[in-house]
Amino acid sequence: MTYHPKSDFMNVMITRGFLADCTDYQGLDEALSKGVVPAYIGFDATAKSLHVGSLIQIMMLRWLQKTGHKPITLMGGGTTKVGDPSFRADERPLLGPEQIDDNIAGIKQVFSAYLTYGDAPTDAMMINNAEWLDGLNYLDFLRDIGRHFSINRMLSFESVKSRLDREQSLSFLEFNYMILQAYDFLELNRRYGCLLQMGGSDQWGNIVNGIDLTRRVLDQEIYGLTSPLLTTSDGKKMGKSQSGAVWLNADMCAPYEFWQFWRNTTDADTGRFLKLYTELPLEECERLGALEGSEINAAKIILANEVTTLLHGAHAAQTAEATAREVFEKGGVGDDLPTLTLTVDEVGDGISIVQLIVKSGLAKSGKEAKRLISENGAKMNDAPLTEAGLIIDAAALATPIKLSAGKKRHALVQLG
Repeated sequence: MTYHPKSDFMNVMITRGFLADCTDYQGLDEALSKGVVPAYIGFDATAKSLHVGSLIQIMMLRWLQKTGHKPITLMGGGTTKVGDPSFRADERPLLGPEQIDDNIAGIKQVFSAYLTYGDAPTDAMMINNAEWLDGLNYLDFLRDIGRHFSINRMLSFESVKSRLDREQSLSFLEFNYMILQAYDFLELNRRYGCLLQMGGSDQWGNIVNGIDLTRRVLDQEIYGLTSPLLTTSDGKKMGKSQSGAVWLNADMCAPYEFWQFWRNTTDADTGRFLKLYTELPLEECERLGALEGSEINAAKIILANEVTTLLHGAHAAQTAEATAREVFEKGGVGDDLPTLTLTVDEVGDGISIVQLIVKSGLAKSGKEAKRLISENGAKMNDAPLTEAGLIIDAAALATPIKLSAGKKRHALVQLG
C-alpha cells in the first residue's frame, strides 16, 4: 500500500498487517488525526466465550484505545436472535434469551483484559444492541429503514451470493440480519457519535450497508475498515486446533493449553502473528520472524508468552513456560498440565487406558485413542503405550499418571 497515513492508528493497522480494506482511507485518517474517534466491532453471543479467531478484532480495538480513540464493544443481544448468515453453509441454531444473556456474561470477561472501560473520553464502552432492537415496531422499521435497502444490491453481496450459488436455503430471517447490522451502525452514530465500524473482511457488505443507511437517514459521513480473514500457513482457519476451538475464557481453555497453541505456531506464521497478536516493536517482530532452524523456537516461546500475558497475565505465561520446559526438556510432570481428576468410584475395579485417553481430552473417541496407541503415538509416563486393552486400577493412580499424545499434547490423570 502506497498511502502514508498521518494518524497513529492507521499507521499501526497498515504496518502490522491488520488492514484488508477501508471505505475511505483519507477521510478516516483525517478524522483520526483531528480528535477522538469512537469505533465499534460487533460480537454475536453464539457461545459462552470468544475464541482465538476473534483475537485479531480485539487487538484492533486495543490499538484503537492505545492510539487515543474510543473503542465500543457491541454485544449482539438482539442480532444473535437472528444469526449472521455471512459465508455460512447453513442456518445458525436459534438461541433463547437466557442462553444469550449467559453467553454475553461469559464473553464480557475477556474484554476487560484488553480494554480499559470507564467514563473518560478514550475509555471503552460495552453496549448491547438489544437496547434498540428489542423494542422495534415492525411496520415503523419497514417504512423508515427498510425502504433504503435495494434487494438487487443485497443479492449481489458475496456473503449472500455464496449461499444462493450453492442452492442452499437462505431464510428471510437471516436475510434481515444485514439490515439489522446496518441499523446498529446508524443507532451507534446517533446515540454515541460512533464514526467507524471494523470487522473481518467477510463483514464488508454489512459494513457498507450501515454506512449507506446512516448517510441517507442522518446525512452523516462514517467509515468502515476490515481486517483479513486469517488462515494459518497450512490453510487452517485461525483459532482451531486438533481438539477444536481455542477459547479465550480460562475455564474453557486452560492458560497452559492456550500457551501451547501459540508455541506450536508454524515457522512461516511466527513473524506475522508477532505483529498481529503482540505489542512488540515492529522491527523486533521482523527480526524474530526471520530466525531459522531451531532458533525460531525461541521466537515462538516469546510469541506464546506475550499473547498469554495479554489475556491471562504474566504469571500464567511464566507458569506455562516453566511447565512446558519441565515436560519437554526433563520429561517430568508439570504442575500446570490439563488434569483429569477421578474418584475411587469412577475407577471402580479398573478403567481402560482407552477411556482415560478420551476422558483426558487427548482423543475425541475410543476409536481415535486405539489408533493413537496402534500407531505408537501414545505414551504413559513417557513410555510408549502398546496395549490398548490395558486396565488401570486405583492403586496405579495413587501417584498421578502422565499421558501423552504425540510430542506436544499431555495430560495428568489422578485420584481426587
